[in-house]
Amino acid sequence: MSSTADAAAPTIGSGGGSRFTHGRRILTALAITQTVGYGVLYYAFSVLLIPLQRDLAVGSTQVAAALTLAVLTTALCAPLVGRWLDAHGGRTLMTAGSVLGTLAVLAWSRVETLPQLYGVFLAIGIASAMVLYEPAFAVIVSWFDGHGRANALLALTIVAGFASSIFLPLTGLLVEQYGWRRTLVILAIGYGLPAIPLHALVLRRPAGHASTTKAATHTDVVKAAVRARPFWLLATAFTAHGGAAATVAVLLVTYLVHLGHTPVFAATVAGLLGVLSVTGRLVTTGLRRRWPAASVAAAIFALQGAGALLLPLIGATASGAIACVLLFGIGFGVGTITLPHLLVEQYGTAIYASLSGRIAMFSVADKALAPLGAVAVAQAAGYSWVMAAVAAACMVAAFALAVYRRLSFRQLSKQEESS
Repeated sequence: MSSTADAAAPTIGSGGGSRFTHGRRILTALAITQTVGYGVLYYAFSVLLIPLQRDLAVGSTQVAAALTLAVLTTALCAPLVGRWLDAHGGRTLMTAGSVLGTLAVLAWSRVETLPQLYGVFLAIGIASAMVLYEPAFAVIVSWFDGHGRANALLALTIVAGFASSIFLPLTGLLVEQYGWRRTLVILAIGYGLPAIPLHALVLRRPAGHASTTKAATHTDVVKAAVRARPFWLLATAFTAHGGAAATVAVLLVTYLVHLGHTPVFAATVAGLLGVLSVTGRLVTTGLRRRWPAASVAAAIFALQGAGALLLPLIGATASGAIACVLLFGIGFGVGTITLPHLLVEQYGTAIYASLSGRIAMFSVADKALAPLGAVAVAQAAGYSWVMAAVAAACMVAAFALAVYRRLSFRQLSKQEESS
């Protein structure tokens, strides 16, 4: 299937220098919009939670539920967004999403009640599905090929990975200077001014990439892929891993303090996850040129499982805590760049966004719900059981990818025998 689909996919070098030059423009535009988009639509919320709680006179859980609602809305929208991207590309969708996101953040600055806040975050969830990683990856997958695609995805995720480092302190400074309502106005303008024109003027599909496949045929191909085992192995792997990573990201500082470390030490060690996510992506991209991507990711996910399992045993010491975080952190951002590669490798580019959207429906929802379940488990049974569940999820992800690799190898062997 992938060989047929990729035959129509343009390579990074096709179309001469202008094609390569515009590819760099697209990558630069998306690096900017993803960094600002994640900073404004996602990370700023944590800084604004306490001011919102105070001014709306509600509990922190009620306010935090708004972000959970947004993430679940993003997950539900993902399949629809994927189908649109396969049929029409990213320009119109991401431009409209930028407008919606800007207006939603402006509306956020005017909320007076909890229902209004939930309504705003419903809109932010829809906008996020239209403008963040999933559609950005689809644009890159359709434009670049081979190592160019891998390098573009790596560059994009490395740059956007600094969104939290930039926007958490920036939002804090703005709130201190102007208050949370004016801060949101500033953030909305700061997002809309670059994102709307960059998405509208820079993004486009490659020449000759317009779909010549009938909608009915496209739907049949997607349904056939979804009914087969490889798709569900990928969905299982990246849903389990996404939930495990989200749980650690939310609870690591609290657990390290629970183990007896100071809050400063816990926060500093947890901060290594951001640096290690970049390291892990670089390592994975390099290893993928020598070994199959599924095997590389499976091995890294297994290492993460070992790190989570060891944390309750040796994490009470400073060296033990650092060692466990290093083991887990090396795979923190690996899933983000591995899934696009595996989907294109298995299915080609023609139905990439549709399949990616379907997997995102599960994985993004799990990222939203897993930390909530982990908190409940920690309160009922203790943090050791949470780490055991995280380790089990990582091992499930590793096993699913190992089985997926075996199936893919068998399919390739059969194709070679038949040819």
